[in-house]
Amino acid sequence: MERTYIMTKPDAYDRGLIGQIITRIENKGFKIVDMKMMNLDEDILKEHYAHLADKPFFPEIVEYMMSAPVIGMVVEGSGVVDSMRKIMGPTDGLEANPGTIRGDFANNKSQNLIHGSDSIENAEIEIKRFFG
Repeated sequence: MERTYIMTKPDAYDRGLIGQIITRIENKGFKIVDMKMMNLDEDILKEHYAHLADKPFFPEIVEYMMSAPVIGMVVEGSGVVDSMRKIMGPTDGLEANPGTIRGDFANNKSQNLIHGSDSIENAEIEIKRFFG
């Protein structure tokens, strides 16, 4: 069974949207097989966002991701990586279609409610990073 890593971001926590996000995952028929609330630190964020470390906005990402708890989830199901990417919508919430998580709830690009692995390989790396 395919697995992916999904993480609600601090704005989902601040806006009280975690329950609605989880409901959408479950309504699609996917199973959440592990879940935990975390307060992320700079070290794990530098590892997770290493591909953005040289960008001028990187410090803002780190600050934002440490501003409130996140919910990390291991989600399982057939085709879950690609399906979750569709359910989430594009990174920029202003470009996301209605019916997607970001299209319905996000109001900008930088605070976009949710992260999801972009491949099976990255899902396994991220699951190991956040769940050991």
